Amino acid sequence: QVQFVESGGGLVQPGGSLRLSCIASGFTFRIYEMSWYRQAPGKEREFIARIGSSGGVTNYADSVKGRFTISRDNAKNTVSLQMNSLKSEDTAVYYCKARGLVSWGQGTQVTVSS
Repeated sequence: QVQFVESGGGLVQPGGSLRLSCIASGFTFRIYEMSWYRQAPGKEREFIARIGSSGGVTNYADSVKGRFTISRDNAKNTVSLQMNSLKSEDTAVYYCKARGLVSWGQGTQVTVSS
């Protein structure tokens, strides 16, 4: 079955960096567009970034543009999110997802606080 395992979250101070990873399985990873989403307490899940199947096209939400970078390794079925210049408003649970598939992973918690 389709599975996503996110990791790399944690507690970081404002201005710090984290790198999230998502290992996917159960489908042909290399042909799917992949995205990262996040959900903050009391808020709806929101789109953060997407990357095309070959990695050549990327898009970002305005709130993270210039600070976050999405990448993928099709040989390892992995999509990553490099997060720099973190702010308190980036605090959320972060999820990866394949376009067109309904499954979600358990997410990884990111907390930005001094």
